[in-house]
Amino acid sequence: MPTEADIFETLRLELRRGSLILAVLGQLRAEHYGYTLRKALADAGVEIDEGALYPMLRRLEDQGLLCSEWRVEERRNKRFYRLSPEGEAVLARLVEEWTRLNASVGAILKGTP
Repeated sequence: MPTEADIFETLRLELRRGSLILAVLGQLRAEHYGYTLRKALADAGVEIDEGALYPMLRRLEDQGLLCSEWRVEERRNKRFYRLSPEGEAVLARLVEEWTRLNASVGAILKGTP
């Protein structure tokens, strides 16, 4: 039987998963490479491991939501990511959904649905 801590951790990870995608897309309205993206997210209070970030970036690019290009900066090859036009459209719709859902869940949790 899982402990309360195990159950909480599983549910916390599920809750974060969708939120992380929204945060990454939102942050990529401005161009970033992996390190600066992780730092910007962390500075905003959203921690994400490299092991989760880079597969997410590849998946979002495969879905057509991101564009990327390799450039040399500080004598190193770095892959820079930004939202594609399709990504901007999807982000706008996700923000609307997030705002609506957040308000609804907030009202339910306050006991005033």
